[in-house]
Amino acid sequence: MKKYLLAAAALTLLSGSAMAQTVLTANIEPATTWVRNFNPFNQTSARQSTLDFIYEPLVIFNRFDSNKPVYRLAESFKLSDDLKSIEFKLRPDLRWSDGKPLTAADVKFTYDYLKKFPALDFVSIWTFVTDVQAVDGQTVRFTLANPSSLAAEQISQLPIVPEHVWKDVADPVTFANENPVGSGPLTEVPRFTGQTYDQCRNPNYWDNAHLKVDCIRFPQLADNNQILTATADGTLDWGVSFIPDIDNVYVSKDPQHFHYWYSPSSMVAFLFNLETANENNKKAFTDVKFRRAVGMALDRKTMIDVAGYGYPTLNEDPGLMGELYKSWADPSVKADFGKFATYDADAAKALLDEAGYKDKDGDGFRDNPDGSKISFPIIVPNSWTDWVDTVNIAVEGMQAVGIDAKIETPEEAVWTGNLINGTFDAAINSLPASASPYYPYKRAFSASDKGKTRFTAQRWFNPDVEKLVGEFTHTADLAKQKEAMNKAQRIVAENMPVIPVFNNPNWYQYNTKRFTGWSTKENPFVNPSISRTNPARLLNLLALEPVK
Repeated sequence: MKKYLLAAAALTLLSGSAMAQTVLTANIEPATTWVRNFNPFNQTSARQSTLDFIYEPLVIFNRFDSNKPVYRLAESFKLSDDLKSIEFKLRPDLRWSDGKPLTAADVKFTYDYLKKFPALDFVSIWTFVTDVQAVDGQTVRFTLANPSSLAAEQISQLPIVPEHVWKDVADPVTFANENPVGSGPLTEVPRFTGQTYDQCRNPNYWDNAHLKVDCIRFPQLADNNQILTATADGTLDWGVSFIPDIDNVYVSKDPQHFHYWYSPSSMVAFLFNLETANENNKKAFTDVKFRRAVGMALDRKTMIDVAGYGYPTLNEDPGLMGELYKSWADPSVKADFGKFATYDADAAKALLDEAGYKDKDGDGFRDNPDGSKISFPIIVPNSWTDWVDTVNIAVEGMQAVGIDAKIETPEEAVWTGNLINGTFDAAINSLPASASPYYPYKRAFSASDKGKTRFTAQRWFNPDVEKLVGEFTHTADLAKQKEAMNKAQRIVAENMPVIPVFNNPNWYQYNTKRFTGWSTKENPFVNPSISRTNPARLLNLLALEPVK
């Protein structure tokens, strides 16, 4: 009954004239219709406003401020001197949105729950943690499988859920969590339709004094073209989308209020499913010479200039460092293997010829050395128009060297599910940006994450790389971390499990007509993207105030 009264109160508030100034309209994800799912462990069909806004992290590490910890549910953490355990101390008197206390018991329950239901554990935390104990009502101690200087960051990636709600959920994997009980700033959902939904203020949020936005409204927008219309007409206050020719189609409409800021971000790459069910394609995909030839068949500059309107940053680093992690790049790695990540169609043809990939059936496309046919689609979300154009350019490049590739455009949720489940041949994908290359490597090359996240879609795992990525966390010594990363990037570059093409910008559009306080190029206090891969979006929200 209390939940329904809160929803009714929020609806009443929405109808008031004052609310017009405190409802922020945002875009996170394109969709043909909204499905009411707020399961924070769901990686495919849950609304992308679930993490951070409904379930607040223990700590947010601010990549735009030297990875400084910003304490949220936790007020502090302490790593042991031997790096083998860590304690988090929660803020006093925390409450869930339904008013019940949020304690260390909930934190312990959450991590134990992930051990019981490993399908929920999208970062494979139990390969990293061996024990979780509630020391007292405010303190939780994690014992680590190995020493780790990054323990706080790793542990804080997962949402904390209320024991009194989730302990009775029969199947948490399929649980839609339609009426969430959360800890974050915006937990109430007074309106939800297939065309729009609102997420509104948590009445028991510990930091309500700093929250000046009462609701975020999410209109259903099917693709980048619809998003462009809503952005250019001023409907959206906060956006995360590719907008072609943004200065002319957006900023020029209202230069005083319409703004964007694009900083280098996630690496975009092509990949092959090395465990594809198509045995003929698998023969090619598992051959590094085939992957290298594809790497040389990709016209990255055209992808950037034509598909990306010049926004992305070129990435020709087979070790995946690129501009974002250039301080970590070992120059000798690019010197030895960089040619395989640089466009050279003639070299691609020569390598394919050398490796025995020739047209043996006369259809105009190369076959495997044993004569079996190679033919595959490259999947890309149909609403991501810049990526669709990028894949079309890639297909042209592959066909030009004799590879029978084509494009396939499922909806984003289907694309994500295919990458997670391994039900695809080839794809374009990205790896999230972070303060160091540790996290992209951890997410992409951890065998324990297979089938849990789209980042391991290529299904290439190497025990030496996993060992080196682990060694990276066993020390806080920068020189030793670089030594481990140098060895790891050489193995990755030599094997080319993913083929980088560019780094996306950190997509971010903002409208100052109704709200001020945004993180900007002039005042870059936090990563401002509203993307679900960016927990710091919560800090940008808390900095906003309605225009008086």
